[in-house]
Amino acid sequence: MQMTMIEALNSALALELERDRQIVLLGQDIGANGGVFRVTEGLQRRFGEQRVFDTPLAESAIIGSSVGMAVYGMRPIAEIQFAGFLYLCMSQLVTQAARIRFRSAGVYTCPLVVRAPYGGGVRTPELHSDSLEGIFMQTPGIKVVLPSNPYDAKGLLASAVADPDPVLFLENIKLYRSFRQETPEEHYTIPLGKAGVVQEGQDISLIAYGAMVPVAQEAARRAQAELGASVEIIDLRTIWPLDEETIVSSVEKTGRAVVVHEAPRAGGVGAEVVSIINDSCLYSLLKPVERVTGYDTPFPVPGQEDYYLPTPARVFDALKRVLEP
Repeated sequence: MQMTMIEALNSALALELERDRQIVLLGQDIGANGGVFRVTEGLQRRFGEQRVFDTPLAESAIIGSSVGMAVYGMRPIAEIQFAGFLYLCMSQLVTQAARIRFRSAGVYTCPLVVRAPYGGGVRTPELHSDSLEGIFMQTPGIKVVLPSNPYDAKGLLASAVADPDPVLFLENIKLYRSFRQETPEEHYTIPLGKAGVVQEGQDISLIAYGAMVPVAQEAARRAQAELGASVEIIDLRTIWPLDEETIVSSVEKTGRAVVVHEAPRAGGVGAEVVSIINDSCLYSLLKPVERVTGYDTPFPVPGQEDYYLPTPARVFDALKRVLEP
């Protein structure tokens, strides 16, 4: 069945609610309104107000309550309306959810999924487009997932719900309704921590995730048309844990790499990927690895965001530089 990412996520949530009565959904306006982007539309009507319920406007209370539920046997799926609002529940996520297994020496786990929209390109107000994945990449105990398409979103969400530890599931706003993809109606999983090879190539590895995967694909098509380059595209899908094996295998084959993400450059996912490549593929590299990223500034006002986000043209320029002899 052809689904948008919104429809794929809604389908995944419905299947999980059917499969396990310990699963509950909570967040601001997720009930009758179906969430700010309608990901949970129809689920309260179908499963009832005790399993799909609205919360006060208090992110710390949403995650704090979810941690308690998860530690004592339930499997909450909490929605934070926008990723920029995760700052308001950092203590609950970082010092409670992420540490409970370590703190209790494995006696307790915290099977909690926190969903949040992120990303630019849709002209949102301040704090609605921020990409915060790099912050949580440095939080031991939390897995971080960023799907790039409807099929992956559904399978990755099912795996996140089954995971015994907290998972931050970040959904790019621009991808929600931008295209449809053949997606099974039934339950299936995609393993966390395993990257996907979007297309195979021989000359250069182009590594991205989330909304930057379509950007990478467009740049790769141009590189093929204008430079005759065979570009391998890797979709990380999970940025923590990273799939080091797929990254290393690709770069050892091609000898060249470009990493793309829309989050700020400093200390980001790209820096970690470059470090992995340098540690494991240094003698295979024919040119230094390049990064194409957002900038080390707050996300700009809507009128300026086109200058901030990586574009196919910026990615193509990086590919061209790295492909030079």
